[in-house]
Amino acid sequence: MKILLLHHAALPVTDLERSKTFYREILGLEEVFRAPFPFPGAWFALPGGQRIHLIVSPGQTLRTGKGIDSRDGHFALRVASYREALEELAQKGYTPDADDELRRIKVDPHSVAGFPQMYLLDPDRNLIEINAERLDL
Repeated sequence: MKILLLHHAALPVTDLERSKTFYREILGLEEVFRAPFPFPGAWFALPGGQRIHLIVSPGQTLRTGKGIDSRDGHFALRVASYREALEELAQKGYTPDADDELRRIKVDPHSVAGFPQMYLLDPDRNLIEINAERLDL
């Protein structure tokens, strides 16, 4: 088997409109056409044809009550500038010391991974890593 790329990550959500707002307005992703499945959901485009699929379904597995734990299941988005991503998130109220846990980010500019990382939660506590090739603070 020759894997070419990660095609999509599917995430469980409980409030589709709230989640669509987060992925569109906070992460800046473009919503794209979604096949007419018989259940609610939305698709968002990433470069290279990759997608994030949001799915509303009874019985789904959610991270209810969990905070940011970089060792938990997550997906990672690579950005061009760590500094610019931090600044943009801060303008939207996402900071390391935010009072609202869902707007709190964990920053690790000198990660042992060898590249700068930050973590945040979507409205359903799906964990998202944002990283960059290099630190540009």
